[in-house]
Amino acid sequence: MARTKEFDPETALQAALELFWERGYEATSMADLVERLGIARASIYGTFGGKRELYLKALERYLEQHDVVEPLSQPGPALPALRAFLDSYVAECLADELRRGCMVVNTAVEFGASDPVVSRRVVASWAGLETALASTLVRARAQGEIPAEKDPHALARFLLVLLQGLRVLGRADPDPRRLRDAVDQAMTAVQI
Repeated sequence: MARTKEFDPETALQAALELFWERGYEATSMADLVERLGIARASIYGTFGGKRELYLKALERYLEQHDVVEPLSQPGPALPALRAFLDSYVAECLADELRRGCMVVNTAVEFGASDPVVSRRVVASWAGLETALASTLVRARAQGEIPAEKDPHALARFLLVLLQGLRVLGRADPDPRRLRDAVDQAMTAVQI
């Protein structure tokens, strides 16, 4: 007869997410996970697989919890929505007292292309953001908010890079003036 779990896997996964987000993959040991999750090593392996599998599940949970593109799909003028979206990234960077940054960006920096599964998940996340930005800019162009000759897809790629850069700077040195100036310049570039 199988034993029932004496812990909540969802709570344990959330605790693992927080730990990986704070420290990264390499700096988190199995001993750290055992301590933070409050469960035995065998329970971690039995429920989640190894450390890598747990990390991937934590990254998926992070992505589910941080679906950032919804504000871009609201009806109405596109540029105010885009500005509010960019400003929200700055606000998150400034409010991040622990300077954890974005787990997706942290993952990209830590893993690079060394793990194809992890790389695909990071790239898929960025592709979703780029698509949402491009859709917003297509709408802005159709509504006459940006010049007709602007390429919404090229602008979306530019904004994607800007947003990821904001996350990196926000983690290392969240200078409000630097972050806000970058957003101001990006909005100017979109409109002229």
